[in-house]
Amino acid sequence: MTLYGDNQVSDDRPTVQVTAVSWPGEDEPPTAGGAAGSGPGGGPWWRRRRVLLAGGVTAAVLAGVVGAGAYAYAGDVPRGTSVLGTELGGRSRADAAKELRAELEKRAGTLNAPLTVVVGENRAEIVPADVGLTVDVAATVAAATDAQAHPVGRLFGSRTVEPVVSVDAAKLDAALRQILGKQGRDMTMPAIIFTGTTPKPVYPKPSLTLDAEQSARVVRTGWLAGQPVTVPVVEKNPVTTREEVDRLVAELAKPAVAAPVTITSDKGSVSVPPAAIARALRFSADDEGKLTPKVDVKRLRSALGSKLTAIESTPKDAGLTISAGKPKVVPGRAGQQLDSAALGRDLLAVLPKTDGRTVTGQLKKAEPELTEAKLAELGIKERVSTFSTKFPGGLSSPRSQNIIQAAKDVDGTIVQPGETFSLNAHTGERGYAQGYKDAPVILGGKLVPGVGGGVSQFTTTLFNASYYAGLQDVEHKPHSFYFSRYPAVIESTIFWPDLDFKFRNNTPHGVLIDTAYTSNTITVSMWSTKIYDSVKTEYGPRRNITSPKTVHLTPGPTCIAAAGSTGFSQDAFRVIKKDGKVVKREKFSWTYDPEPNFVCGPKPS
Repeated sequence: MTLYGDNQVSDDRPTVQVTAVSWPGEDEPPTAGGAAGSGPGGGPWWRRRRVLLAGGVTAAVLAGVVGAGAYAYAGDVPRGTSVLGTELGGRSRADAAKELRAELEKRAGTLNAPLTVVVGENRAEIVPADVGLTVDVAATVAAATDAQAHPVGRLFGSRTVEPVVSVDAAKLDAALRQILGKQGRDMTMPAIIFTGTTPKPVYPKPSLTLDAEQSARVVRTGWLAGQPVTVPVVEKNPVTTREEVDRLVAELAKPAVAAPVTITSDKGSVSVPPAAIARALRFSADDEGKLTPKVDVKRLRSALGSKLTAIESTPKDAGLTISAGKPKVVPGRAGQQLDSAALGRDLLAVLPKTDGRTVTGQLKKAEPELTEAKLAELGIKERVSTFSTKFPGGLSSPRSQNIIQAAKDVDGTIVQPGETFSLNAHTGERGYAQGYKDAPVILGGKLVPGVGGGVSQFTTTLFNASYYAGLQDVEHKPHSFYFSRYPAVIESTIFWPDLDFKFRNNTPHGVLIDTAYTSNTITVSMWSTKIYDSVKTEYGPRRNITSPKTVHLTPGPTCIAAAGSTGFSQDAFRVIKKDGKVVKREKFSWTYDPEPNFVCGPKPS
């Protein structure tokens, strides 16, 4: 018999019909006639207790599960997660970061100790702080927070998260390269150069160097271990191979100079001889050693000289000249020139051919780079500095003529704000074709004849004019010997193409270079807008004074006698004032070698 949905129960007891009753708390209150053996819902009391017991156990289990879950998932970092042996699990990000910093503080002595690195055959120590080696606490806590953990693993498992180490890759690379030293080898870039009209290959060779990214990875990994770190030295090959260089020689460089090329236009034609092609055809390698040919139209124009005037009219920049002590504008004019981009592209396309070596040039209007309107905005209105030096021999000596030629080349040059002026780039190679003559130059520690000798005096004069205008010194090198006609330390030599003089116009105004000369002086003036009260030089005392020795040379046309001079070291300070205050104090230092007393003749017996 089934009562109120309960399953039928069979035992030895008799079945008794009972009246259904309501349990307290249900819809009906208990009645006096209710049977004592009945439970809620009319079921047996013992069945009801079993249901209550089961419900209690379930509730207890659920409460346990909820409690365990709350414990396992407390905090941002999964429980059982440690960094450097420190338990961070169950903590908030902030508390985990605090705990990790405390651990790092305990290890400060070890972490700050010099790290031994081995680069090739060299071993040295680097200070972690010098290369930015540090544990990134925020990134490490973030990694710990993101650590994967199974729900059960959060209660009973454990996991270790490696610290996130950061390093200044640039500083580390510089320190490691210093340790690498002479073991390293620069990459020999592939090239094709012309000697006259003969192309000569320069074959690539791999570099022996460091890979900055790989070095940083190795050092970051090895730093915390406290053991010497071996940084790999790698061989890096240029992208262009030896075989590709040979192919470019055979397929482009040789046929390029085998015959002239004709440029035609609506205004006539010009024949480009092989010599001009050789000067204009350039094979440039990028940082990866990829060799790419191109036609340098600027060099082509220079090689053709006046030939292009048959079809072109060159634009002229607006300029300035000094008249009655004031700058006067010289108007510019537009021109008509061959489209350089199209000309370079089309020439490169026909150079490998044996016939059909004709290019149609496209003429287009060429505006001057510097117009009168732009010139007016540059603020060139007053002389801001001037400097003169004296030269011996009068205007007839080759040395004096070289000084004057350089002055003429530079006169009227306008250096715009932010622009860097290079004397070598401005004059180009100073050879016989450019009007320069043989005169003494310093080479190998002695005076020898050389084309362009004396230009160093103009360089020194120009350097001082830029120096006293307060312009930024970019590159200069004083002479190895001291010459009394120059100010000590504040002077500069020059030699094509290795030694240059450069200054940067670091003012908001344009700068005009104005040159003038007499029979024994050269003067350079800078015109702009004055922004400083004064620029002066303060000298320190001469020190380390050394006496010259006497050197006997073989007599002959290449021997130049010299009286010699003492050597010394000295400091010079450029002091710049503005609004009555010193705004800049720059130190210039140099050590002069003693110039030997050169005698053209045998040593006395």
